[in-house]
Amino acid sequence: MTAALTNPNEVVTKALLRFVTLPGRERAAVITLDNGFDHTKPNSFGPGGLASLEAAIDEAVAASPKFIALTGKPYIFCVGADITGMPLLTAREQAVELGRYGHRVFKKFKDSPVPTFAFINGAAMGGGLEVALHCHYRTVSSGAAALALPEVAIGLVPGWGGTQLLPNLIGIAPAAQVILQNPLTQKQLKPAQAHEFGIADAIFEPADYLERSLEWAAGVVDGTITVTRPEIDRDMWDGVLYFAKAQLDERLHGAVHSANKALELLALAKDASFEDGTAAEDAALADLIMGDQARASLYAFDLVQRRAKRPAGAPDRNLARDVTKVGIVGAGLMASQLALLFVRRLEVPVILTDLDRERVDKGVGYVHAEIEKLVSKGRLDAGRAAKYKGLIGGSVDKAAFADADLVLEAVFEDLKVKKQVWAEVEAIVRDDCVLATNTSSLSVTDMAADLAHPERVVGLHFFNPVAMMPLLEIVRADRTDDATLATAFAVGKALKKSSVLVKDAPAFVVNRLLTRFLGVVTGAVDNGTPIDVADSALDPLGLPMRPMALLTMVGPAVAHHVAETLHHAFPDRFGVSANLAKVVGAGKRGFTDKEGNPDPEVLALLEVGDSPSTAEELREQATSALAQEIRLMLDEGVVADARDIDLCMILGAGWPFHLGGVTPYLDREGISEKVTGARFLAEGVANAPNG
Repeated sequence: MTAALTNPNEVVTKALLRFVTLPGRERAAVITLDNGFDHTKPNSFGPGGLASLEAAIDEAVAASPKFIALTGKPYIFCVGADITGMPLLTAREQAVELGRYGHRVFKKFKDSPVPTFAFINGAAMGGGLEVALHCHYRTVSSGAAALALPEVAIGLVPGWGGTQLLPNLIGIAPAAQVILQNPLTQKQLKPAQAHEFGIADAIFEPADYLERSLEWAAGVVDGTITVTRPEIDRDMWDGVLYFAKAQLDERLHGAVHSANKALELLALAKDASFEDGTAAEDAALADLIMGDQARASLYAFDLVQRRAKRPAGAPDRNLARDVTKVGIVGAGLMASQLALLFVRRLEVPVILTDLDRERVDKGVGYVHAEIEKLVSKGRLDAGRAAKYKGLIGGSVDKAAFADADLVLEAVFEDLKVKKQVWAEVEAIVRDDCVLATNTSSLSVTDMAADLAHPERVVGLHFFNPVAMMPLLEIVRADRTDDATLATAFAVGKALKKSSVLVKDAPAFVVNRLLTRFLGVVTGAVDNGTPIDVADSALDPLGLPMRPMALLTMVGPAVAHHVAETLHHAFPDRFGVSANLAKVVGAGKRGFTDKEGNPDPEVLALLEVGDSPSTAEELREQATSALAQEIRLMLDEGVVADARDIDLCMILGAGWPFHLGGVTPYLDREGISEKVTGARFLAEGVANAPNG
């Protein structure tokens, strides 16, 4: 290791070598990766960790044991490279050296004259899984979590042998799934699937995992256990990658550099020598590390992994009140989804109310049916399912909320209706009961204005589908007190949501930006831009879905309502599309059909102008509008700083990591300075040095 690779902030994962005596009195070497912390701080490989591992395997080989086994501390094998050191790399040569160093150390397991085994006892991601692939054999614990090569999702590629070893171990189709498809869809392998694919040669239960693995390894070395591997079909290699590229082009439109590089490396793995393949990995990894997309991805990763866990502006958690019973006003789809979430995460009684028994029963029935689905999928046992069903109740009388600690309303987006709901609820609940609204755009302050205790009203803006979307916008109204706010953050954490504190401003963060964005697109259609041109104009950004698909997912009626709300607040920047109103009036799903093509019936409804935009013009208009709106939101104090804007867009709108959310892209393209006169982030925070 050279001084150029030293990371002063590295938490070094040490490779602890010990020798164990096998039943036949022979010795085996066991190297345990351990950074000295519990499972909440996983093992990772920085320069110091690689040096420790290299020394341990050299010592183990020199002792000529029966075999060498590599494993991890409890629950954690290794989660890969220590990415905290990557921003310290300021020259491409350093990045190349880091790749070569990892390859050199890991290759010692591959080239060892002593049989090598990886005992994957817990989470194995990135370089952690790659070092296991270098071993001659692998076992996996059935309790291991997070088995993945996630690099493409953070602007990198598996750069320590993964792109070359995996396809030649399990075949190109499953390897492409693990290296490309899974990261881009945020999926990971389960232990059984890793075993089925052939990544692991054997799978054992956690209780006696190490003992069973040692016995199995001894049997392999003795020849009493035979490991068979599938023959790799190279005839289908090119066809699989052609299909994979077509899928990537359709979804990402060539915008994600790491995916393109991974495809090239997988193609090389078909015939290249291991040395040539890993040299190509070094070059590709260095190019990506020194590129803007990787730096933006690492910035996004840091937001999701760190800032999301320490929300800016959250009050002292000790102020939070206990929540032992929850009331939900409304029993529609959103309310029912929320009820299921609260029951599963808080495990407290949840009561749904609505205008009549039929609606209440339908809401409770939905929750019961979803619980049964979880049982049928093996994600919930029968005992816990029965408990959850017992915790869900329904009533047509809000008096059922009398002893609730938190009441959440999820009724129609109408301020008058919501004020009436709160007036009725406040007359029933205790003075310290928290009142929360799931409004997506209305003023929480206005909603609470007529209450005797407006200080206990807070916004909890969940995103649909509730179970999957990780973001929770917590809205502090003008008079919300710290105890209420602390309770909201505690509930958000218990619900396993990433909470961001936002000011009570129209449509908050995600809906405000998406409405401005969609408003530019629908406005362009109103002006005569063809729907297909408007829909594809933003393709070069590599967004998770096109504008028209997003409009369909949100729902034209909801999008139109939010647009009206924002038009009322900011008439100079937010328009209300007359054609979108026609779509809503006709009951259509959007401007496009199920295949994403312009809907002929909708086309017949449209009244458009004669000033169409080109794709390039529309892209500039949309991104410029985002830059302007973000600057205004920051000036208004809607969130603490630009990082919270990016966090909200990543977690609430699926804005991709390779963009870093939204502000790094606007900075990188010069749009921020052109529109607002300044960058959103300091130079180097989310872009490459001198980039």
